[in-house]
Order: sequence, then C-alpha cells, then structure tokens
Amino acid sequence: MDHKLFKKDVHWGEWLIQKALLLAGISSILIIALIFIFLFREAVRFFHTGTPMDLIGKWVYDDWEERNVFTMMWQSISEVPKYSLIPLICGSFLVAFPATLISAVLGIGCAVYLSEIAPYKVRETLKPALELLAGIPSVVIGFVMLAFIATFVQDLFHTKFRLNAFVGSLGVSLAVLPIMITISEDAMRAVPKELRDASYALGASKWQTIFGTVLPAAVSGISAAVILGFGRALGETMIVLMATGNAALVTGNIFSSVRTMTANIAAELGSVAQGSEHYYALFLVGAVLFTFTFVLNLFSEIVLSKMRQKLRM
Repeated sequence: MDHKLFKKDVHWGEWLIQKALLLAGISSILIIALIFIFLFREAVRFFHTGTPMDLIGKWVYDDWEERNVFTMMWQSISEVPKYSLIPLICGSFLVAFPATLISAVLGIGCAVYLSEIAPYKVRETLKPALELLAGIPSVVIGFVMLAFIATFVQDLFHTKFRLNAFVGSLGVSLAVLPIMITISEDAMRAVPKELRDASYALGASKWQTIFGTVLPAAVSGISAAVILGFGRALGETMIVLMATGNAALVTGNIFSSVRTMTANIAAELGSVAQGSEHYYALFLVGAVLFTFTFVLNLFSEIVLSKMRQKLRM
C-alpha cells in the first residue's frame, strides 16, 4: 500500500469534513438571519396602517355608556379592530411563569437524585426514560390536559373557567421538564469530584454536601436551565392553544382563561387575508415573541459559558 497516497486521502477527507461542518454552521446562522429579516420586515409594515398606541390600547368612544373607556384587548374581528399586545403578553407570562416554577422544582429535584443519589444502573435507566418526555408530541399533552386534567382541576379548585392558565401551565411544565432535568443534571455532574471529597473530609454529610457544595457550584448551569425552560414555555403553542381557553383577557388570576402570543398566531394566521393590517399585526406579535425568546436564549448561553470557564479554573 502506498502510505503517501493513504495520508493524502485522509488529509482531503478531513478537509472535506471540516468544510462541511463549517458550511452547516454558516447555513444555520444564515437561516436564522433570514427568518429574523423576514419576520421583522413584515412586522414593521403594521405601522403603515396602525400606530404604536394600538399595541397597548387606545381611547375609544363608547356610545352605550357615553364615556371614554381605556381598552386593552385583542379584537381583530370587529367594526373597529383592536390589536393590543397587552393581553397576549399577559397571558403568555401567566402561563410561562408557573410552568417554569413547577418544572424547576421537579426538574432540579430529579437532577439531584440522578446526579448524587441514584445508583449507576438506576440512573442509566431513569435518565433516558425521563428524556423520552421530550419526544411526546405537544398536541398529545394538550389533548390530555383538555380531556382529563382540566376537569380534575375544576373539580378540585372549583374554578369558573374549565380551561385556564393553570391547566395550560401544568401541560407546558411537562414539555419543559426534560430540558430542566438534562441541563441541571449535566451542571451538577460537571462539578469537580474534589469539591465533594473536600466537603466529606470536613465532616459534612451527603445532604450537606449536596446543598452546601454541589448546588452552589452548579448554580450557573441550573440558572441557565431555568432560563432556557422559561423560553421554551413562552414558545409552546399547541398545549396552550388547547388548554388555556383562548380568551384575550388582561388578568392576574391564574384560574382565568387567557390567550398567549403563540396561540393567537396559530389560531388566526391561517384565516387572515395576506397583506391586511391584521396580517401584519400577527407578524408583529411573532416579532415580539422572537425577541423575548432570543434574549432569553442568549442570556442562558452567557450564563452557561461563564459556568464552563469557572469550572475550568
């Protein structure tokens, strides 16, 4: 065999693989940039017909009560269409915050068990099983919430609305849970063994080591998991579309029906006339949602990178 020819083939093979990976990375960035440009180009066109005040509510004259009332509503099908983002943002956060809290408590608890307590065989079986939750279609979770959990919650809390923000939060928390478990467990397992050994050497118990050494050392990674989970909760569509009631209300009551930004886009974009004010208003909602999730993901990546640098030191 000609060793020089073999080395030359290997060299060209490695070069092709490197270029292919580089192309894949550049393509990903380019696709995201094109989505960003298209989304915001369509969103800006809303201001050709609408005004910024339309997005937060506006003063209108009410003939029935003969007085001015401040309206903050999304009412796209009416004599005077209203495109306030306030109820949609309110609904999105009213679902995302409780969902993130629920998934954070369960996810961090599972991560502590998998990383610090579970035997090797149990961990190798349980972790893949928990990660399989990510493969469950969100429409299936939404159907379960709609058909069974909503009735259970209404009977338990005697709520006025069968479908509400709390039911949606329960469903979204199931979708967020795999992210929370995986990243939190990886962060805890990345804590150097020397820190645990030092804690035990000082006489600390296992639980004192977990809560006094491991969790504080992994707090950056756990924080990133919570931030990413919150972004995932904001971006969920099918579960909230099926389980929250889709009433665009400005409320702080978690047992009230709400409408999220994602559900609003999914419910209305398919039937809207292209090029209309309503069409551009929906793209504006998408641009706001994209901005929220992009900032959250960027912040979580910064937190994760700082954690990696800290653990290398």
